[in-house]
This record gives sequence, structure tokens and C-alpha cells, in this order.
Amino acid sequence: MTKDNDFLMQSNMVRGTILFAHGSRDPLWRQPIEAVASQIRQIAPSVHVRCAYLEIMEPALPDCAAELVTLGVTSITVVPLFLGVGKHAREDLPLLMAALQTRHPQIAFKLRPAIGEEAQMIELMARIALS
Repeated sequence: MTKDNDFLMQSNMVRGTILFAHGSRDPLWRQPIEAVASQIRQIAPSVHVRCAYLEIMEPALPDCAAELVTLGVTSITVVPLFLGVGKHAREDLPLLMAALQTRHPQIAFKLRPAIGEEAQMIELMARIALS
């Protein structure tokens, strides 16, 4: 396949992003997660963005993925909004991702590292701590 064909395939993809967080009993806890989603919508209006939660809160990851599939999304990136890689990111999330791929084999799923492990986030948190 040529680079031109790769570009055409990517430009024809309908992209989705799921911000994946732990969840909380406190309904206000979701506000920062939804603020990130809102920012993504402003930066990239063509990307379908949803927030999903591992436990306690709705919607769950499988529900968000199913909704995006019904919208015609062909590529879904899951972004774990965890500062570190604990049991949920290390064990639970890979199992959820495998189940999603089995349920939606036509979708290209991509799992990003935990947001707290991204060099840009580490630098940003250090700058905020020093301000």
C-alpha cells in the first residue's frame, strides 16, 4: 500500500476518543473529565468524544464504544485519565479492550498510556506545582 493510500484510508476514518476514568460517588467528580472532552471538541470538532467510567458512574466503556460505533466511528482511541498505572490500568483495562475488540472487530481500537505517564503531562504538572 502506498503512502497516498494510507492517507486516504486515514482521511476516510471517522475518529472517536473515549476518555476513560475511574468514577466516583460524587457527581461533581466528573466535571474535570467532561472539561477535557469539551476542550477536545473545540480543538477537533470532527472527532466524536465520550467519557466513560470504570465503576460507580455511567456510562461504562462498552456502552460508549457501542454508541460511537452506531455513529459510524471506525477508529476509537481510549485515553486512560489515570495518573499512574495501578491495577485498573494494568489489569482491568486490557481485559476491557480485548472484549471491545472481540465485540467490534471492524473497529480499529488504540489504547493510549495512562495520561500521568505522558512526558507532556509530567512536565505540565511540574510547572503547575512550581507556579
